This record gives sequence, structure tokens and C-alpha cells, in this order.
Amino acid sequence: MRRGTAPAPMPTDPRLLTLAQWLSPAYPTGAFAWSHGLEAAIAAGWVRDAGGLGDWLADLLAEGSGRAEAVWIGLGFRAADGRALRAVDARARAWAPAAERLREADRQGAAFAAVTRAVWGIDLPDCLLPVALGRAARLMAMDPGDVAALHLQGFAANLVAAAQRLMPLGQTAAQAVLARLAPLCLAAADLARAPDEAALFSNAFLSDVAAMRHETLQARLFQS
Repeated sequence: MRRGTAPAPMPTDPRLLTLAQWLSPAYPTGAFAWSHGLEAAIAAGWVRDAGGLGDWLADLLAEGSGRAEAVWIGLGFRAADGRALRAVDARARAWAPAAERLREADRQGAAFAAVTRAVWGIDLPDCLLPVALGRAARLMAMDPGDVAALHLQGFAANLVAAAQRLMPLGQTAAQAVLARLAPLCLAAADLARAPDEAALFSNAFLSDVAAMRHETLQARLFQS
């Protein structure tokens, strides 16, 4: 290479566009209808402002259901056949701490699988959303770490959008919250690339309690 000559650009991997499409808010999984218990947390006064929202979501990504979803993506990716995939899905269902959490992941996963089967023609059975994402990544030869990182960014973005409907939160403040969560989304990639079910845990107890409380919350906007 001659001095001063820029290196030839690497071609863009078309699978990145597919992944971006899967995890776009426009993909018809119905993610906008779910708050993951955040609506109950805001109603209880546990989340009041941008700082509290950022802390709540950071706990989910580092210590709670977000972290677990990265592991389930990795385990879904590793499942060698349909029987192994069903076993992973059954364990992921047993992991759900509340009925609404299970319904959220189940309905979004079924919607994701149905659309993805129809468009890409892959053998993708109905599973909980993170398990279905892992399986789809395997069938499309994607990096499960990339899938986990972008999925969790989308997961956080959906909850930030939900918070904007539930409390005073401007667009700039909302995007600042989401930007600060990026390192946690990236860290989850390693959990998906080397998943260890024995290491699954959740320390985001108040989030789990909020998911349970939401089942009886009156005048609610979201299904969870």
C-alpha cells in the first residue's frame, strides 16, 4: 500500500441489515404493547425521572431479565436440533418470574417466529422471544453476540419509549438514558457467545415485583 493511501473498505455484511430489520420497532412483534413491569414501577413511584429510569434499566441489563435474555439467546443458538431447542424453551419459560413476563416473551416470540418463517423461509418454531432469536441467528449464520447486543438495545429503547408515555420525559433526556446503556448492551454479547445456564441469576428483585403488581394494576396502558 502506498503511503497516504486509504485501505480498501470492507464490504458490508448483508446479515447486519437482516438483523437490524428483525430488531427494528417496525418488525411486527407487538413490543410497543409491553412495559415489562415499568408501568407498575412508575405508578408506585419507584421510577420518577430520567436518572431513576436509567438506573432501573441498567439493573435489568446487568443483573435482571435483560442479562438472562442474552443467555437464552446463546442457548437457543447452541441448540443442535428441535428437541434441544424445546428443552431450552421449556427452561426459559420456567425462569419467568410472573405470568405477564411469560406472556410478553411468548407472544412476541410467536409473532417474531411467524413473520421470520414467512419472509426468510427458515424452520423456526414458536418459542419465547430470546430463544427464537437465538435459533434464528443459528439458521442465518449470525453472531449470537451481535444479536444479543442489538436485541437488548431494542429492549431498552422500547422501555424508554414506554416511559415517555407514562411520565414527564423529553426526547433528549430519553435518548441520553439510552446512550448511557450502550456499554451494558455490548457486555451482554459475551454472555450470548459463551452461555452458561448454571450462571443464570436475577438480582433485579423490584423489577420482578413490579411485573407481578402489574397484573392487578388498574387503568393501565400496557399489557405488562
